Amino acid sequence: MIDLQWLQIATLALSVVLYAIVLQFFRNPKRTVTLNPDAIICPADGKVVTIEEVFEDEILKDKRIQVSIFMSPFNVHVNRYPLGGKVAEAIHHEGKFLVAWHPKSSTLNERTTVTIDNDRWGKILFRQIAGAVARRIVMYSKPGDLALQGSEYGFIKFGSRVDLFLPLDSERFWQFDEKSIDGMGCLLYGDYFLLFSTLVFWFAVVRIIHMSRR
Repeated sequence: MIDLQWLQIATLALSVVLYAIVLQFFRNPKRTVTLNPDAIICPADGKVVTIEEVFEDEILKDKRIQVSIFMSPFNVHVNRYPLGGKVAEAIHHEGKFLVAWHPKSSTLNERTTVTIDNDRWGKILFRQIAGAVARRIVMYSKPGDLALQGSEYGFIKFGSRVDLFLPLDSERFWQFDEKSIDGMGCLLYGDYFLLFSTLVFWFAVVRIIHMSRR
């Protein structure tokens, strides 16, 4: 016979976990961005997993420095314009759902491509890339829009990756395996929301154990 008390406890525990996960995925903390026309800021939270010279063959048709930022389920999934200017292209591609760190994910997965015409940097391209879990990309950009550096241009529901294609002569402050935070360049930082969520989770666990002993 099923113990109804333990069933209630298990249901409560599962509800707390699911609630914390949803909060993690859809949070949008306020970010203060210092506008800098001479800089390209980070478009996404996450970890830098790729820095390499590539040939961008979709639109730019030349060599660029590709910086790829992987967003785990614990990162903020809001994406921001890395620089200001005019949106030249905003394209949505249907595709597969390979894991985001797969080498072919940037060309085979569902993705968006946005390019910005900027007086200082010329044309800069960046992509939102879906992954094995992320099945929904939201892109706000439209051709002809005026992009404000640091403002939101999209959202990847449940994580994945953003690729940024920089000119070869751009001075780099990025480092492989470095943590990044959108709108503020690449910085080592702690996710205080994750800490708060962990504390809430363990408080709920202790509460459940206490209730079970009554």
